Amino acid sequence: MNVTSADLAGDSDVIARAEAVRSAVAAASDGIETTRRLPPELLDQLHEARLFRLLLPRSSNGIETDPVTFFHVIETIAKADASTAWCLSQAGGCAMSAAYLDLPVAQEIFADPRAVLAWGPGPKVKAVECEGGYRVTGVWSFASGGRHATWLGAHCPIYAADGSPRRDANGEQAERTMLVRSEDVEWTDIWNTVGLRGTASDQFSLNDFFVRADHSITREFDRECREHGPLYRMSNHTCYQIGFAGVACGIARSALDNFTDVARNKVPRGMKKTLRDNAVVQSGLAVAEVNLLAARAFLLQSMADIWKYVVAGNTITVAQRMTIRMAATHAIHKAREAVDFAYNTAGATAIFDGHPLERRFRDIHTVTQQLQGRFSHFETVGAWMLGAEADLSFV
Repeated sequence: MNVTSADLAGDSDVIARAEAVRSAVAAASDGIETTRRLPPELLDQLHEARLFRLLLPRSSNGIETDPVTFFHVIETIAKADASTAWCLSQAGGCAMSAAYLDLPVAQEIFADPRAVLAWGPGPKVKAVECEGGYRVTGVWSFASGGRHATWLGAHCPIYAADGSPRRDANGEQAERTMLVRSEDVEWTDIWNTVGLRGTASDQFSLNDFFVRADHSITREFDRECREHGPLYRMSNHTCYQIGFAGVACGIARSALDNFTDVARNKVPRGMKKTLRDNAVVQSGLAVAEVNLLAARAFLLQSMADIWKYVVAGNTITVAQRMTIRMAATHAIHKAREAVDFAYNTAGATAIFDGHPLERRFRDIHTVTQQLQGRFSHFETVGAWMLGAEADLSFV
């Protein structure tokens, strides 16, 4: 399929919403870092721009935009503040769960125009079947944006009433995500991290809490999807990959711009000329720039091509999912390399609290430590390419 510049540009009206609040995000950035929260006044503006509803179905009063536009929105916000962009990306993928719920339930959960769903994993959790639903117990962490969420998702293995594991058709233990109101959980503040501090990705718990059956979902997009739009013929894993690559690219874009300002004016100790006059710095900047732009372009072109295929009425294929996983991981790591160049080359200027490069360095290295930045994703793609056994869990 031929991909045009318009396909790569996304929906300008939706992207303009992000551009309109970008300065407010930048102004709030220092406070976000200090308080480890998105401030109420910024949340008001994000909700007014409907940026938490980018991937929510129109049937639940969402925007239901395309993944290319989603990337541009998240990248735009990340240029101003990575934590805010991360929360929006996480919320976007979570909102896709409305496509797997009965419509009245989805509309109930997202009826509030400020509704946000957040979730995270939990290694020691369970949901026991009971009349009308499940009794849910456990502790879940990495719930990015959970402190301003109205609903939370608790991923659980399913057990029968007698305590035996419930098996699916393939003999694997069945798993579902239980949706609960945020006021029904107990929070523990654990989010003291190197970067992405404002995501408040804290820990929450439930103890023998009843969840109605119709408030649970499977995250396997091709099993229980009730929406017919093209966005829901692909996994939220794919949209997470696109979104979090957008976070990384936005961080890197600002880091290179910050570095350019430093290089034009800084005369390093013991030298007679500015950094910009150094041939090694000049070539290093060019390499960082082209690597970032090339990785970003590969991701956007791949996604635009796949989007055309899906819009034509098809469901995303495993091969296409592998392409996005490869392209997104590549973009995240090329973004990290660009930030590393900027930080290292700026020298001691970049080590102080409050300097933009110090913040960008910490944020990008927190992105690469997260699930979406795992270098092992390349192993998964390579194994699949070679016809070897490949784990598709995060593809």
